[in-house]
Amino acid sequence: MRNFIITLVFAFVSTTFYAQSAFDKFDGQDDVTSVIVNKKMFDLMSKVKTDASDKETQQYIALIKKLDYLKVFTTKNPKIEADMKATADKYVKTAGLEELMRVNDGGKNVRIMVKSGATDTQIRELLMYVDGAKNDETVLLSLTGNFDLNEISVLTDKMQLPGGSDLKKASKGKK
Repeated sequence: MRNFIITLVFAFVSTTFYAQSAFDKFDGQDDVTSVIVNKKMFDLMSKVKTDASDKETQQYIALIKKLDYLKVFTTKNPKIEADMKATADKYVKTAGLEELMRVNDGGKNVRIMVKSGATDTQIRELLMYVDGAKNDETVLLSLTGNFDLNEISVLTDKMQLPGGSDLKKASKGKK
């Protein structure tokens, strides 16, 4: 029984660390724009003085307190796009993510996968992959923490994330 518990803990911890490193190979590559925000930065952002009467800002502050990591990678390079797609597909299988939604609009394919938390709208991890259509960027976004899907639209509005409009549609569709 003790070995089983140790194995279970190891599997959970290695999956958590894999989430933090699976896409790191894209950071610093030529032709890849990357944005990486860690827990410490989210903590600092949550301590910024704000207008208490601004409800949207208060929602934003409440959300960022629940986030651990945000990683966004964008590219127009076909080789890197193919590598991003393969890496995302492999990660979805190994991390146990489930598809939240898929959209194909004018050659632009958007896939949003999640790892659920305690409730239907509670999310521990969100992965979005936007397959760029002609002259559009391919976007790979990974967001970890313990947050509610309905709060995502506040984040995409305030941080102006690539693919944010697609995430906003997903959060409205899941209520």
